Amino acid sequence: MGFPFSAVVGHDDLRMALLLNAVHPGIGGVLVRGEKGTAKSTIVRALAALLPSVDVVPGCRFACDPGNPDPACPDAPHEGADRRAARLVELPVGATEDRLVGSLDLERALTEGVRAYQPGLLAAAHRGVLYVDEVNLLHDHLVDLLLDAAAMGRAHVEREGVSVSHAASFLLVGTMNPEEGELRPQLLDRFGLTVHVLSSRDVAVRTEVIRRRLAFEADPVGFAARWESADAELAARIVAARAQLPSVALPDTELRRIASVCAAFEVDGMRADLVVARTAIAHAAWRGADAVEEADVEMAVRLALPHRRRRDPFDEPGMDEQQLQDAMRDAANEAESEPEPDPDPDGGGQLPSDAPSQVQGDGGGDRPPVPPAPAFRARLLQVPGVGSGAPGKRSRAEASNGFTVRPSTVEGNGLHLVGTLSAAAPHQEARGRVGAGLLLRAGDLRLAVREGKESNLVLFCVDASGSMAARKRMSAVTGAVLSLLRDAYQRRDKVGVVTFRGTHAEVTLPPTSSVDAAAARLKRLRTGGRTPLADGLLRTRRLLAAERIRDPRRRPLLVVLTDGRATQGAGGSDPFDDAMRAAGMLAADGVATVVVDCEQGPVRLGLVPKLAAALGGTCLRLAELSADQVTGVVRAARAA
Repeated sequence: MGFPFSAVVGHDDLRMALLLNAVHPGIGGVLVRGEKGTAKSTIVRALAALLPSVDVVPGCRFACDPGNPDPACPDAPHEGADRRAARLVELPVGATEDRLVGSLDLERALTEGVRAYQPGLLAAAHRGVLYVDEVNLLHDHLVDLLLDAAAMGRAHVEREGVSVSHAASFLLVGTMNPEEGELRPQLLDRFGLTVHVLSSRDVAVRTEVIRRRLAFEADPVGFAARWESADAELAARIVAARAQLPSVALPDTELRRIASVCAAFEVDGMRADLVVARTAIAHAAWRGADAVEEADVEMAVRLALPHRRRRDPFDEPGMDEQQLQDAMRDAANEAESEPEPDPDPDGGGQLPSDAPSQVQGDGGGDRPPVPPAPAFRARLLQVPGVGSGAPGKRSRAEASNGFTVRPSTVEGNGLHLVGTLSAAAPHQEARGRVGAGLLLRAGDLRLAVREGKESNLVLFCVDASGSMAARKRMSAVTGAVLSLLRDAYQRRDKVGVVTFRGTHAEVTLPPTSSVDAAAARLKRLRTGGRTPLADGLLRTRRLLAAERIRDPRRRPLLVVLTDGRATQGAGGSDPFDDAMRAAGMLAADGVATVVVDCEQGPVRLGLVPKLAAALGGTCLRLAELSADQVTGVVRAARAA
């Protein structure tokens, strides 16, 4: 017995977002963001009880509609009809690709010797609800698969000798706690609506939440009975709104209003406009209206745009109410006339230009922080080779989740079915096997070697000395580091920052998973003084050694940002020679390194490529960090 939908206190936007998706599944699902203990899972599970029952073909594992069966259904032909409640299917965080999309039916393969398909959770969720708790912790390739199926209404399976396509239309609901990491912007955009749920600070509301929860725990059946009529009314309203949906008109006035608001919020692509339109139509049907009105558009914008207007992972989520009202007011004018064509379709940010600047000496003391240049989309930097660290999104790794790349007799995660069956098949006659099925031996077993992605320790070593302190140059450098930090944030990396200036280097930020803390430190970064490059590299090496002991599976990626100058060394030795020796020590440790050449001006010493060679790493110009300029990976100058 679940908690009744109608008994949930507050969360009006979340309730509306779920109900509108129940009316119009084409909206694309709901992403529920919120802190722990805010009833996210409770209200999602309660939704399934409101959905109308569905007619299904008896025995069909894909829940085909008897009146309109899927012609490509693997269980065809269909006969008869039955009726059952809409299903709520839950996808656990630890699910594998086999569990999601289905796989070879092992029992039939071994007993009958045939390749048959065993459906996964996408098939089970057809015409129901697919609920993914902690969707931000789900492996990326699984999120891609379920979002593709949600968008197309079909699942395509090509694996282990099985080729299947089946209907998979469902109401997708994902919940997440933002403190545990974000989804990639590309995945965020695929969710139709989003709601940010917060616990109320109102004492009366919190009191009522406690009262209802305790009453439910004391007598679930009796509590549900008290809310049965309210839930039944909502269920009937869903049925009526679904029937009303095809007849709801979207006037050109409201269509132009939608386009104007989406343009005002500068959302990428056209998916936002389509989602807002579908949501507005569903809201009008929910009201029982024949046409979309301004109030329907405002509600749709409130639910469909907050996650799409985030230009940067460090931006605050949600939508400013005043900004929404301003956009709606401006859109009212646009709604009465055809919009002007966009005179500048290009858009897109660029790296700050490397305009020549005067060569700056080291001297001087602390200088005030310089505002960073606008962030940009950073190119992918990877640690070479194949690791086995924590799941993430940066470098290649062998992992329990991911794509199966080959069978193996000595390593892997789980059984490689095709490899095992292929190894056993040639020996059946010799083993005296007669008839259907296979006779297996221990030597036939093959393990599945899977390849996914891992997160890394991305350590920034930043030159903050006087030679880097030219305002425009330091602005470009900090902007580049913030862009790389944003990339690390999206790829679930651990990050740390070492800066060097004056007489020594310091750990500005110990390695942490909180990259917003790193961003805050960099925005307050002060510059000036001499350039202790060698000390910066040696301090970085000591930090990496400590992290290797603390977390040996997480491979490091070192990003050094410098102009190559060194004016502070040990004793009377040459400062740059000291830096080269320190670089050789890091290279001997096998640290994957990228050196970013920040040198500017008409007179350039060209020291950074020499430093990169000593580190055994890759040398990039500052402009080459932009993914719009170059796409590539770090290539080690030596074996990983």
